[in-house]
Amino acid sequence: MATHHAVPGEIVDLTSWANDLPYEKTKTIIKTDEMELARLVIHKGEEYPSHNMPMPIIVHCVEGKIELTVMGAAKKLQSGQLLYHTSGEPYSLKGMEDAVILLTLFRAE
Repeated sequence: MATHHAVPGEIVDLTSWANDLPYEKTKTIIKTDEMELARLVIHKGEEYPSHNMPMPIIVHCVEGKIELTVMGAAKKLQSGQLLYHTSGEPYSLKGMEDAVILLTLFRAE
């Protein structure tokens, strides 16, 4: 079965999209040629090693707490906070608590 991506004008209820958290860690919500919006689940202690993205990103912590290392500095994000990060700079993520984040990737600069 193909993954459903939201279409223009569709309301996305992030609360109902959370119903599958026990089963799915990552879920792409919107995907176009210009951008992608994905929901990621990061468990406490889980780490995503340092890597580069060839595009700007926004990391929005919806629930919980994460540590995001960008530009050589560790930043703690908690529910309701977001961080914009430029392309080409390495970053890493670590779950400080079980967390849900929205990751927006901008494909066209």
